[in-house]
Amino acid sequence: MATVSAVLARLLPLLPQRLVWIVAQRYIAGITLEEALQQAQNFASRGIRSTLDVLGEFVTSWEQAQQYAAQGVAVLEAVAQHRLPIYLSVKLTALGVDIDPEGSYGLLRMVVESARQRGLFVRIDMENSPYTDITLDFYRRLRADGYDNVGIVLQAYLRRSRADLESLLPLRPSVRLCKGIYIEPPQLAYQSRQEIRRNYQELLEVMLSHGLPTAIATHDEELLRFAEERLQRYAVLPDRYEFQMLLGVRPERRELLRQRGHPVRVYIPFGEHWYGYSLRRLRENPNIVAHILRALLRGDQER
Repeated sequence: MATVSAVLARLLPLLPQRLVWIVAQRYIAGITLEEALQQAQNFASRGIRSTLDVLGEFVTSWEQAQQYAAQGVAVLEAVAQHRLPIYLSVKLTALGVDIDPEGSYGLLRMVVESARQRGLFVRIDMENSPYTDITLDFYRRLRADGYDNVGIVLQAYLRRSRADLESLLPLRPSVRLCKGIYIEPPQLAYQSRQEIRRNYQELLEVMLSHGLPTAIATHDEELLRFAEERLQRYAVLPDRYEFQMLLGVRPERRELLRQRGHPVRVYIPFGEHWYGYSLRRLRENPNIVAHILRALLRGDQER
């Protein structure tokens, strides 16, 4: 299945967008905020939280960065209005960090301030390795500016993540721990599945043992079982952790987690830039295609 998935992921750019959408729509809510909110409402009715992500990375103009920030504020306004269990995820490359770093921090701070005024939370997503330092720096600056309604992401495949986590411990950060999806060189990132799993387990152990607010973001069965065992060992209360999964990926396992009493959150991307996002994600992680193909063969639909 993995080989078939990799081949399919490479062929996607050659296909008409409508065919790519057949695959992509399993894990993208749609184009509009209304579509994303409807998905989130459906999940909320089943006791599942959501993260909304306005698609749009690597903007090429400051106007685009401002538009992205405005969309983030619009999401927060809608979430507050509908009173849904949602937080917002933002990317620095969409906020123009490559164009004007200081201006980008200003836009980020504006979005986080908008969230604070509404009692909401924002997670700064982690992108590929050229942006790791500035992402962590922006997070530290926000915390120094008095914002506690903001979290960070660490990627288990990066060799530096253990040191980054330890440096953040005094801040008691809210951390989303994922494997990592970008293609990185061996000197920066572990390459084998087992190395990445081992580092994920070690990072999770540190986070849980220190009582950090922890988002366990993985679809890996071995890691899910490890996490459940460690949660029990440390007697972690439900308000200190949650499992997070992508829209459309392993919904049956997500439901099992929910039935076992674990807090669960679904990552819901949406927006006009779905095509580029889909191609990047499917090329970088063809295993997503494998999950989708299995679900399609079972007729296991989210919608």
